[in-house]
Amino acid sequence: MQLGNILKADAVKSIASCTSKKRLFHDLGELAEASYDLNASDVIEALLKREDLGPTGVGQGIALPHARMPEAKDVVGLFLRLEKPLDFDAVDRQPVDLVFALIAPEDAGVDHLKALALVSRTLRDQAVCTKLRANSETNTLHAILTELEASQAA
Repeated sequence: MQLGNILKADAVKSIASCTSKKRLFHDLGELAEASYDLNASDVIEALLKREDLGPTGVGQGIALPHARMPEAKDVVGLFLRLEKPLDFDAVDRQPVDLVFALIAPEDAGVDHLKALALVSRTLRDQAVCTKLRANSETNTLHAILTELEASQAA
């Protein structure tokens, strides 16, 4: 599994300002609808329900919200870069500015976990995060997220 297989270029966005976690999930829902033809309201509800189980802010300014939905056909990714970091109840209590969300089918099983591990590994790379934070152009953000695996495959 590679990020390029689950993250479309049009599912990447840079946002100047976001006022709350709920608003962030709203933005993710709209992006999921536009990029993957998933119902925005259903995506928002699924992400909020998962977040109620415990915050998905993993620390160092990174959040990995994820949910399973019956409507999802494949594991798909959404990436938001926030120009103004947002309080996200992260484990280290630091605000979040890099958000990679995953939406998976109800029966995704291992694929959902593999995707989550892949995203987590990618965003643990400080060089990747530094590049993401230094750029706001969506095509560049997508390239940064997918270039590491492309160069490893070559």
